[in-house]
Amino acid sequence: MGKDYYDILGIGKGASEEDVKKAYRKQALKYHPDKNKSPGAEEKFKEIAEAYDVLSDPDKKDIYDRYGEEGLKGGGPSAGGGGGSGPGTFSYSFQGDPHAIFAEFFGGRNPFEQFFGARNGGQDEGMDTDDPFARFGMGGSGMGGSGMGGSGMGGFPHSFSSGMGGVGGHSSVVKKQQDPAVVHDLRVTLEEVLSGCTKKMKISRKRLNPDGRTLRKEDKILEVQIKKGWKEGTKITFPKEGDETPRNIPADVVFVLKDKPHPVFKRDGSDIVYTAKISLRDALCGCTVNAPTLDNRTVTVSTTDVVQPGMKRRVSGEGLPYPKRPDRRGDLIVEYEVKFPERLSQSARDTIAQVLPRS
Repeated sequence: MGKDYYDILGIGKGASEEDVKKAYRKQALKYHPDKNKSPGAEEKFKEIAEAYDVLSDPDKKDIYDRYGEEGLKGGGPSAGGGGGSGPGTFSYSFQGDPHAIFAEFFGGRNPFEQFFGARNGGQDEGMDTDDPFARFGMGGSGMGGSGMGGSGMGGFPHSFSSGMGGVGGHSSVVKKQQDPAVVHDLRVTLEEVLSGCTKKMKISRKRLNPDGRTLRKEDKILEVQIKKGWKEGTKITFPKEGDETPRNIPADVVFVLKDKPHPVFKRDGSDIVYTAKISLRDALCGCTVNAPTLDNRTVTVSTTDVVQPGMKRRVSGEGLPYPKRPDRRGDLIVEYEVKFPERLSQSARDTIAQVLPRS
């Protein structure tokens, strides 16, 4: 069975030319390999480019609609009855560069930088993501309640340039510039990083009305896909979701992953660290620790050695998934913290003095 180009772009067979363009824009941004590091993103990006190459061309689309992929690529029987070109007289194979198609579509030789490059901006430590529909304001006062720094979305100056002067006395035109990215912390638990999750964030932003001059305020839900094992500092970008005015290009909205403090574990890359508190006696004589895991189990860690300062034990595969290999996990590291007694009886002192070596 041939490829379903409509399904690849996520549209129906009766989609208009504008629908095809909108679908390609959405899918190409989602699967661009510079942004999407998941396995298969590169191949998916190529399939999306091929689907757009066919469905945006009336002749190719007509052949494909009538005869499918086999007919489009010259693999089907010839059309009969003289009713136009059949598949036997048309042979197509995708030879294009998906990155070049992406660049041409978005109007730049470095489109990825254009859409995903502007990611540095103020960070707001006050964002509360416990609410699955945490609200982000996009106006001049910044996002949320604590602000984004600067003048927020739409509060930045915009440049103007002269028109094509000299010929016919053209008037000056506005050269739109994109506002700096709005960056906000997105706090996640270690359990969410372990299994992956979806965060839904509600933003409020300004949008132009059809007259191109007046503005309206609207809300939008952004779904942030947190993948297994993502590290702190990972950026998730939503292109052009900021405020829109007649003189600006809306800013990108960027979420930066931050770990929430955990009551039991600390994170060290893809490893997690558990501090086991043991007595001085256990430190000297050996002990067994029942260490918890992130998925609510316990693992037994035993040692017959004297616990030295800084001593650690590793439990393989009980940490967080590796971002690029989510089927594999880091380790659980057990660190020992020795609790010394506050006081000793004289008899205990004498016994210890007799048993323990001086050096």
